Amino acid sequence: MKNKYVTILILLTIITLVLSGCIEDGQNDGTVAGEYSTGTLKTQAIDFSEVDDEKMPLVKYYSLEPLDIELKAAQYDLPLQMDEISNYDSFSGKVRMDDSAVEQLSEHGFVVISNPFNPVEESISDVYGSLEDKAIPNFITSDSILHIYHIQFDETLRQIEEDVFYDAIWSIDSALLDRSMEDYNSSSGDMKEAAKNNVAYFSVALSLLKPVPEQLQIKEYDQFEWGGSESHDGYFTKEEGDKFQFEIPEIVREEVEAELELINKHSGFSISPVFNYQEDYSQYVPRGHYTHSEKLKNYFRTFMWHGRMSMLLKGDLIESADPEKDARIQTMSASLIASHMTDKEIMEKWDRVYGITAFYVGLSDDLGPYEYQEALNSVLGNDPDPVNLNNETIGELKAKLAECRSPEIYGGTGNCVILPPYTPEQADQCLKDTKGFRLMGQRFIPDSYMFSNLVGTHTGDYLGNRKPEPFTYIDSAAGPVRGFPQGLDMMALLGSERAKVLLDESDDSNYENYDLQYRKLEKEFDSFSDADWNQNLYWSQLYTLKPLLKEYDSGYPTFMQTQNWQDKELNTALASWTELRHDTILYSKPSFTGFLYNMGSTPETPDPIMGYVEPVPEFYNRLLALTRMTRNGLNEIDAIDKSAEQRLEKLETILQRLTNISRNELENKELTEEDYEFIRTFGDELDVVVAGVDERSQKTTIIADVHTDPNTGNVLEEGVGYVDLIVVAYMAPDGRILLGAGPAMSQYEFKHPMNDRLTDEKWREMLRTDPPERSGWTDSFIS
Repeated sequence: MKNKYVTILILLTIITLVLSGCIEDGQNDGTVAGEYSTGTLKTQAIDFSEVDDEKMPLVKYYSLEPLDIELKAAQYDLPLQMDEISNYDSFSGKVRMDDSAVEQLSEHGFVVISNPFNPVEESISDVYGSLEDKAIPNFITSDSILHIYHIQFDETLRQIEEDVFYDAIWSIDSALLDRSMEDYNSSSGDMKEAAKNNVAYFSVALSLLKPVPEQLQIKEYDQFEWGGSESHDGYFTKEEGDKFQFEIPEIVREEVEAELELINKHSGFSISPVFNYQEDYSQYVPRGHYTHSEKLKNYFRTFMWHGRMSMLLKGDLIESADPEKDARIQTMSASLIASHMTDKEIMEKWDRVYGITAFYVGLSDDLGPYEYQEALNSVLGNDPDPVNLNNETIGELKAKLAECRSPEIYGGTGNCVILPPYTPEQADQCLKDTKGFRLMGQRFIPDSYMFSNLVGTHTGDYLGNRKPEPFTYIDSAAGPVRGFPQGLDMMALLGSERAKVLLDESDDSNYENYDLQYRKLEKEFDSFSDADWNQNLYWSQLYTLKPLLKEYDSGYPTFMQTQNWQDKELNTALASWTELRHDTILYSKPSFTGFLYNMGSTPETPDPIMGYVEPVPEFYNRLLALTRMTRNGLNEIDAIDKSAEQRLEKLETILQRLTNISRNELENKELTEEDYEFIRTFGDELDVVVAGVDERSQKTTIIADVHTDPNTGNVLEEGVGYVDLIVVAYMAPDGRILLGAGPAMSQYEFKHPMNDRLTDEKWREMLRTDPPERSGWTDSFIS
């Protein structure tokens, strides 16, 4: 089975992503007049287990159960009077709410407030624990479930990187360096220069992987105490320090050390000493979970090097005396690497790393070894050895590779400059100019693709006169343009009508060609099939968020039918997407804007405490399918340990229970005592799911930069902050209105200097000392 999986992945690398079909979400939200308005929620079953699609081999792990729910949740009138709430006195004596919060609760049936038990809370499960300790009814939120899935996604990926990928990349780089040295010693002319470039390329990679003395474990730990020779306190062990040794060959020492200096300074764009085009060295700051250990820091820098540095086909971005000659040599360098990767041992290790990361994040947006091997076979026939390339055949090879797909996301290679007249065609040309070979290219992700097409020359000039200017506005050499995207752009394209309204209200869509570009993207993404949306874990998580972005009509609880609830769910989806970008920051290809040149005695709450589950069964059902996909896929490719598998199995059990409970709530059925006990002790349930996970990995306070604008020297940062508390008024089947509370994630979006890309640690310090403002539209539900 593993060999079959690898074979399909090999085929995938030479197939352009073809996105076609139509989405059928099978939903029919009707309404019937009356005290308990009714409608239906129907979704079709999805089962791809028998699908054998070469273009999307990973989709076979996805299956979704159908839903058929009669929507008749009990309703109450808004504004709500506090004396109508059965447990208001008891609740308000334990949860402090000011007058503004009470007013919002009355007007909308819910409100989000700063956590009164711990304003700097970073643990979702601890919030439920505090509520249970104080006998406050739990309101189980979609926020908490999404955060718990993020922990599983992030933790399983981190374990694979430390336990499997680090050694694999070291082995691949070492073997290819040895082959490159042999090429250098046995060749002459341009081929010798190409081999030398490869020696430098792999020397940089191995230098980044190699632990330096300050990264080594100083104290000798007792083997019994620590369970063997694993690294502790984030440092490399002495054994690892001895194992991962490397010396830079003298023939490339000068350029390699110059390259390493730029990487370690990570101050922004500079010309690469090895490749002679501009690279954004600020990208090499370890971020995400890669700050958790020295090993992960080194792995991050090395994989970033392999993901970003391209051996270009054309010389347009190369800054040297003879750019076209340099491009020819870079193509020869790539051909040498591709030919050496026909070695079975090297290719098996590459396939494993690429295959697992493709399951998590997706396919490379750039050409890689298989495309170059195929081109060599086509041009050179039965003897595809690059040493046989001459002036004529190297031209044929470049022409053959030029026929391959271009990248679809501009990732900053060469700091492509766009000159007047500024047109979308120039932005497309930047993509073509970056075409080339990447050993382990960064992956195509839909949000970066959206962002790339909603900025700069694609969207044209700003048409408004608002002061201050909208968030997305920059004053570039080309004039007032859309330099930054927003998370709202993506949420609108995922189906949120509210997000589109907010973009219009803030003037962030008021650009000459924004609507044209938006409609083109909307048409493209609306055409995607269920299989397209579940081709890997990244895409599937975005698909899981879509039910949270719709309008909830009659038949859902009263508080969910408000515009304010749409805003709250939009915030939840943005926070979850932020966590996804954080987890995949190393592999996801980021988007760039082109550089445009020129609390007394209270009545007791009824026993049992009647908590409530946010009734979004379609969301829970999709997240259940995603969790199963995660576990089954990692199992089949032998990339998960027993403890991680058990955590995912427990999460599946919880999601199935939440789907069933929320179904009963929407159908206005009485829950069982066991259901209420499950809700009351929900924090304990979550503790089981995160058992054994490092405390740092459980924190909500994370950040990711998702877009770079070299015109202003800023990046777009998306952060999740401290856990807020949501207070919700819901109606029990017996007609009583009750208050419950639960955790709600806080989300931030702001600009920050690119030469200071934020780590989680820096973000937490910023939250403590000088937090940025939250988006203004969140005032609709936050007091």
